[in-house]
Amino acid sequence: MTVSVLTDAAGGEALRPHAEHAFADELKALAAADDRPRPARWKLSPWAVSTYLLGGTLADGTLITPKYVGPRRLVEVAVTTLATDRALLLLGVPGTAKTWVSEHLAAAVSGDSTLLVQGTAGTPEEAVRYGWDYARLLAHGPSREALVPSPVMRAMAEGMTARVEELTRIPADVQDALITILSEKTLPVPELGQEVQAVRGFNLVATANDRDRGVNELSGALRRRFNTVVLPLPATPEEEVDIVSRRVARIGRSLDLPPAPDGMAEIRRVVTVFRELRDGVTTDGRTRLKSPSGTLSTAEAISVVTGGLALAAHFGDGVLRPGDVAAGIVGAVVRDPTADQVVWKEYLETVVRERDGWKDFYRACREAAE
Repeated sequence: MTVSVLTDAAGGEALRPHAEHAFADELKALAAADDRPRPARWKLSPWAVSTYLLGGTLADGTLITPKYVGPRRLVEVAVTTLATDRALLLLGVPGTAKTWVSEHLAAAVSGDSTLLVQGTAGTPEEAVRYGWDYARLLAHGPSREALVPSPVMRAMAEGMTARVEELTRIPADVQDALITILSEKTLPVPELGQEVQAVRGFNLVATANDRDRGVNELSGALRRRFNTVVLPLPATPEEEVDIVSRRVARIGRSLDLPPAPDGMAEIRRVVTVFRELRDGVTTDGRTRLKSPSGTLSTAEAISVVTGGLALAAHFGDGVLRPGDVAAGIVGAVVRDPTADQVVWKEYLETVVRERDGWKDFYRACREAAE
């Protein structure tokens, strides 16, 4: 089942359309140009799904924008996994685009990225298996009409791709409800003496990271049901700048923020600061640095720059300047007000203060930290 775009009373589009709606033109162009074999119930062939994620130019000149900037082989392995009987686990530190990739994979494969289970410490087993409409259950007893299918059950019945976000945040006993689904491709409903068998086309994409607190390790039995693809942080500064600039431009358009002239200079500066503190060494390799407690991910860099654009648009002259991003950077770096404050001040005084062309940034960060 495809969920249509929700609109408000004034007919405005959703603030963040699902991938299948936001990139509908690209998916349609790929489907028209795609003459390669497609697995059962896939909207596109594996080649077309990879092209959708990595970008390219079709024979008719249609430009497909990159959704993921990273190693091609990782994307090809992920797509190929979904064409087999093994589920896919996207693993990585926070901010490595796991959720972004899983959404676009589901959109390209099934045309619907909304069959989603959001993992939290309070996720119940019903979110993975099924629940009940208790009014009908009390009135008429257990029946198919009273059963409320989970997104996973719906994906099994319709041959689509289900998504489980933050799998390791889900309690271990709830995680293990997936074992029978992934190994036997069936979901028993003992209350009805029935089962739901997965039809061809069904698969599952899960995301997880082991850096956050509150993590529940996957059991060996469950981990064996997944093919794991580790999404790395961007390999080079240029790669990370490209990711940040693309995402910020798209978010800015959705928020009606004007394009920031010369904004690339500040984007490069934010990325440089994050990478140096994350790696514990300056770009030139000459100075060792202490790393703060936060992850300083690409996603956080996108958030800092987007916030800076909003400040420049609403309270400045529309030009992205150091003062617009300084507060966001300080907020991202200084998570622990004691230890991280020391790390940040040391970095400002030993690196930023002495760097050519960074005096304005140094002053803005000093002011933001006061």
